[in-house]
Amino acid sequence: MVDFITYQNQPIRYKTEGLGNTLVLLHGFLESLDIWDSFSAQLSKHYRVVTIDLPGHGESGYWGKVHSMELMAECVNEVLDHLNVEKCVIAGHSMGGYVAIHFAEKHPEKVKGFGFFHSNADADTQVGKINRDRVIAILNRAHVTWVSQFIPDLFAESNKGKFIPEIQKLQQIAGGMSAPKIIAAQAGMRDRESKLAFLAETSLPVFYIIGKEDSKMDIPRVLEQALKPKHCEVLLLSGVGHMGFIEARETTIHFIHGFLSTIYNSKI
Repeated sequence: MVDFITYQNQPIRYKTEGLGNTLVLLHGFLESLDIWDSFSAQLSKHYRVVTIDLPGHGESGYWGKVHSMELMAECVNEVLDHLNVEKCVIAGHSMGGYVAIHFAEKHPEKVKGFGFFHSNADADTQVGKINRDRVIAILNRAHVTWVSQFIPDLFAESNKGKFIPEIQKLQQIAGGMSAPKIIAAQAGMRDRESKLAFLAETSLPVFYIIGKEDSKMDIPRVLEQALKPKHCEVLLLSGVGHMGFIEARETTIHFIHGFLSTIYNSKI
């Protein structure tokens, strides 16, 4: 079921599929809830899967010049309250991972575990912040060209020719976003706070999915983070870049299903 709620006079699109314990999947930058269709089709046989268009993405609204991770997390919370979800596992791809940990820290009573899908818990480095400002400057001049070139580089070099239809679909989704919406997301990611302290203190189970060929991630830094939680599971994928939900679809679905089975069969 695809539907909308209104939050602060703006629409939020969401989708639910399946019954049972809840899994929330959050898309990344320049994506939409539609990236999770194949995941929902399989995982909804065992769980209730909720996917959401984050602010500025898909068919959700525009809240202003900065779409902070806190705002995005509150939009997620509004959807879950509307659906009467009391407990969930929440995971996000890239930017969605930043939102997932912000949600887990703000609403720990609603979370049974959370995960990073090519993402991490830290803030941008100073160099990273400078790079985001450079991207914002480019987006103000030529956002269509930048978006089209950005998508293929998310894949491992060896996979760019294997997933041409998928890359074209992602370019189509991203191409539907206006420059102000893209810039608002960039600004929100640039300004996000580190959640390493929360990661180290939480008793919630955590997972990381990491592509060995991911040019967007500092892999040693992310692996160091994975040592911080009390319970952490890691999937490290050879021949995969930043898009494991496409590049290693079945492997990542199986891994997430295993993580969910452990949590929902335990007393956590």
